[in-house]
Order: sequence, then C-alpha cells, then structure tokens
Amino acid sequence: MAKKKSSGKDSSKASLKAAKKAKAAQKVERKEKKKVSKTKDEFDDDDQDLESILDKIQREWEEAHKVTEELVEGPPSRRANATLTPCPNGNHLWCIGGEFFSDDGKAHFYSDVYRYSPEKNEWRKFVSPTCPGPRSAHAVVASPAGGGKLYLFGGEFSSLYQNSFHHYRDFWCFDISTHTWERIDTKIRPSARSGHRMAMWKHYIVLFGGFYDPGIKTNYLNDLWLFDTQEYKWRQVEFKETERKPSPRSGFSFLSTPEGILLHGGYCKEYVKGSRPVGVMLDDTWFLRMTLNSETLTAGKSTADPLTLKWEKRKKTSTAYAPSLRSGCTMALWSNKNTGILFGGVTDEDTGEETLESVFHNDLYGYQITGNGRWVSMNLKRPKKKGGAQKKKVVAQPTRPESDEEDYGNEGEGDEDEDDNDKPAKKSKLARPPKETSPAPDDDIDPDDPQRTVPLPRYNAMLAVLRNTLYIYGGIYEKGSREYTLDDFYSLQLDKLDRYVCLKASEIVIAEGDEESSSDEDDDDDDDEEDDETINDNESVTVVGEDEVKEVEVLETIEEEDKDSLRVQAAAFMGVAKDSTRSAEDVLSTPLPGETLAMFYARSREYWAQKAYGTSDSRGKQLRRDGFTLAEERYAEYKPILEEVERILAEAGLDEEEMRKGAAAGPQGASGQSRNRR
Repeated sequence: MAKKKSSGKDSSKASLKAAKKAKAAQKVERKEKKKVSKTKDEFDDDDQDLESILDKIQREWEEAHKVTEELVEGPPSRRANATLTPCPNGNHLWCIGGEFFSDDGKAHFYSDVYRYSPEKNEWRKFVSPTCPGPRSAHAVVASPAGGGKLYLFGGEFSSLYQNSFHHYRDFWCFDISTHTWERIDTKIRPSARSGHRMAMWKHYIVLFGGFYDPGIKTNYLNDLWLFDTQEYKWRQVEFKETERKPSPRSGFSFLSTPEGILLHGGYCKEYVKGSRPVGVMLDDTWFLRMTLNSETLTAGKSTADPLTLKWEKRKKTSTAYAPSLRSGCTMALWSNKNTGILFGGVTDEDTGEETLESVFHNDLYGYQITGNGRWVSMNLKRPKKKGGAQKKKVVAQPTRPESDEEDYGNEGEGDEDEDDNDKPAKKSKLARPPKETSPAPDDDIDPDDPQRTVPLPRYNAMLAVLRNTLYIYGGIYEKGSREYTLDDFYSLQLDKLDRYVCLKASEIVIAEGDEESSSDEDDDDDDDEEDDETINDNESVTVVGEDEVKEVEVLETIEEEDKDSLRVQAAAFMGVAKDSTRSAEDVLSTPLPGETLAMFYARSREYWAQKAYGTSDSRGKQLRRDGFTLAEERYAEYKPILEEVERILAEAGLDEEEMRKGAAAGPQGASGQSRNRR
C-alpha cells in the first residue's frame, strides 16, 4: 500500500510540472505572436517616442545649464561696494554684485555679472543658473591661467528691511571663457567676513582682514590666508608673536607687486568698556614681502613651506602730496607705472554722542609702490591758452601745497620718522578738501577748466585701471540726512591727466539746501529735514506729512503685502531666537530653520511627553503619540515663518547647519547699520 501512495504522489508532481511547462510555453508563444504582429510602422513609432524623450531630456538639461548673454544699455543700476576688476587676458572690466539702498529704506543686493568693453563702450550682462548669492563688500581677484578666471570670496547680505545681516564664507571661480561659475568647497577655508581684500601673487590668492558682526559688536580681523590655485587648497599663514603685522581692519588697499603685496589704510572700531565704540580711520602702510623658496634638502627632507612671508611696516612719507585721513576708499593698481591710484573717500569726525560730521572727497592721489613708497601729485593739467595769459585757478586743493608744477611725478621732500606705535592712528584735524567742487562767479568761469569735469564726491565707489585709463563707477554720497547711491560712470587718462570723461551721467537729483553733514545712527529720525524724495522706478513713493511718513507702494499687490507681512514675522522670529534670556522651555518648544519635524521632535521629545502627561490620562506608547501630535501642531504653526526665515538665510548662501546657527544669532545690528560701515 505504501508503494501505491508514493507512485500516486510522483504522478501528481509530474502532472504539475507538465502543466507549468505548458503554461510557460504558451506565454512565450504569445510574446512571439505579439512581436510578429507588430508592423514596421509601429516599430518606427516606438523609436520616434524614445528619441523624443531623449531629446526632451537633453533640452531640459541644456535649459537648466544655459548661460545667457545680454547687451544692456549703459552701466549697471545704482550700487556701491561692488567689485570692478580688469580682465586678466583682454581689454574688459568685470563688475560683480553690489548693494543699493532705496529711498524707502529697503536694502537691495545683487548677484549679477557685467562686462564692460571700452573699445565699443558697451555693457553685457551674463546670467548663469549656478552663481554666488546676492552680496556686497566681497573680494574678487583675476588670474590669466586657463583662459582667465575670476575668484570671489565672502561678502555680506541683509534682508530687505535689514532686520537680519549675514556674512558669506563661500568661494567661487568664474570661468571667463565659458562665463560659468563653479563653487570651490574645501574643508579648510577662511571664516565668514566682509570688507576683506584679496590680491593675486603668482599662482597664489592672498586674503587679509575684513570684519564679522555676530550682532553684539563688530569683530575686525587681521588674519592672512593663502589659496594655491594649482593645488586648490587654503591655508592660514601663522606669524610669531614677536613679529610685527598690521592691526585688524577692513576697507583697505591691497595691491600686488612682483616682490609682494602693499597694504594701506583701512577702517576699524575701537571698543572701550563703559563707552560707545569709536570709528578709527587708518593711514599706515605695510608691505608683505613674499619669496618663493627653491626646493632644498635639509637633513634629508625637502623644505615644507615653498613660500616665505614677512610683514614690513613702511615709514610714513611726507604729507605734502598724501591724502588727508579718510576711509571708504581703496587704491586701484596702475600696473604700467607700478602705482596705486586713490580717489574719493569720506572723513568722519564725532561731534557728539549721536552725531557724526562727514566730509566727502573727490580728489585724486597716486602712490608709487617701488622702494620705500611715496605719494605723488595727480592734479589735472590745465590746457594751454592761445594768445593770452592763463586764467587763475577756480578750485584749489588745500591738502596739496601751491606749486607751479602739477604734473604726475611730483613727490614729497624726504620721509618722516617711522612711528613705532602699532596702534591705529586716531582721526586728525587735517585741512579739509572742498566739500564739493564749486565754480567761481560767472565772469571767472573757464569752460576749459578740467576741474569742472571732476566727479561728485563719494565713498565706496568702484575703481579699476585698465592699461592707462582709470574708471570710476557708482558709490555713496550723503547730504544732510539723505544718502544717495550713485550710478554715474567716468574715465580718466592717467598718462595725460587732462580731464574726466563722463561715460554715463548720474540720473540722481540731489536736493539743494541741506547742510553738508550726516548723522551716523539717526538718519531715519530726521524726517523734518528731508526734502522731496527721489523716486526710483517701480519703487515706493514717500509722502511726507507733519506727524508721519506714509509709504504708498507703486504696482503693489495683495500677494506682495502678504509676503512683506510674512517677512516681518520671520524677522521678529529671528529676533526672539537671538534673545539669550529665553527660558529652556521656550527654546525646546520652538522649531529652528532647517529642522524637519522629525529633527524637532527628536530634540524636544521629553518636553512634549511631559506636556502630554499633564493634559491627558494616556500612558506608554499612546503618551508618546500624544506628545508627537503636540509637537506636530507646533511645527505646523511655525512652518510658514520657518520657510521665510530659511528663504532669507538661503539668500545669504547658508547651508542647513549654518541656517540653524544664523537663526539663533538673530538680527545683526540695527536697521541701516551696514550702510555706515566704512
């Protein structure tokens, strides 16, 4: 009987296998029939669909990575604290970024890239999908290697109403041949900063100084960094404590020479306990001597450092042709003459606890870098008159001695003793240049007087020298309680010094009647001193009443009002996040920008469990669920505000980790503070 059962099982298994094989064969047969039934046209349609899909993918990729080039009318819009950089392998100027403060108190930052061609007198704008975020007070250097590169580091950014202020620490390379940006991410890099300077020396990028404001006080820096463009590495240069080096500062001149880099001037603030911070204008000069070491063997090992760097403090030259003490100006390098060219700036003097008297300059100076360095006269030459005596000068330069010789190359007589005190020089009561170039009475006006072509005084303008021509663009000018961001564009032949050529006249109308002074912190409180506002296209119209200032938005929509309201809430949230007196409960119960719901709950799980325990009878898993529900409700409540905060911080180029730190830091100083940084 057992044998019969076994044989029955075997036969059933065989029948099942046969059925499976028959089913598989039928399936294969159906597939073959389906293939055979397809016509040639059907195959062509399938191929066409596949080709169209691939073509669509290719077009979308190209669209996402397309670099657009546009011919624009005139120079970029009104701005200051942008960079104007000579092209390293062509006759062009590159303008990147900058800031603009509109009449309604809004801060606008730019990330655009413009190229100016002097031969055609034309500007072109380049837009790339991948590019640095909007910023000002950044630094850019040019390298001729690889078809030409522009390297950009750091800078600053603020929200629209300047409730939040941030610094960048990202590093970018712009390929001039392809007009594309590439972000260079390295583990070691300089800290976030603004107002720093960079110079190119051989294949090294040298970065020095700048400032960082975490919201409590402005920290000025004097660290030195090198980036090797061949090895793509940053490293900080350390000096011995006994070695002398420049004091912390921002907004200084930093010019490259074959032997090293020249540093001059700058600005910083001194903080004395118990008193308010005092702005300090600097006029000291340093030279960073750089030497490439030949590869030698020492005790069987090659030298570790290929570079030797040493700071040398230069003696103060004669003040006969030197600029008066000032800030808000840096020198552009006239490489053909190895000379730094300085234009404009501002001299600030404290007149009280809350006010600051400012004098703005539009004079021109040259600093010959070779040897021990010396200032030289850069006065404009008056044209020679035919058949008559030359008329007397209309405008004098009080900072320069009266002399018959006004040509480039005049120099001071001898040097003063070196000041061994490394402390920054305080503001001195030097003779002031004229606040504005004012013509003489009508009967004495000389239409050929080159002084009539001098640009308006300003600070934080963009300067660049291309071959033998100086270019000046934009900047900031203050009159009374009003601040004007300029948009004019000038050139000057340095080898001729005959007259400035206005390539684009300013469209800014400067109100008459205001006194030539400005308030450092209380500009917004002096509404009764303001004249009619200058209205910018598509900006806001400011209507001045007796008791208040009402802003009527032009082209305003309901959506924009909602966005503005949300941005105000986001700024208020960041202000609360900054408060160090907040309770632990408040910190735990509030999500941070960049946090997901899971991250928020993981950080505050115990808090929400305790919250749920006091409001329900649930225990165990149900208690945790109730706690998660409470956390989810709180997260949903804050989500729109968090997204707006993240948008503000993302505009500053911060990653998620930096977002959380940025939110905790809160607003960086009072509204409008950044515009008073020199």
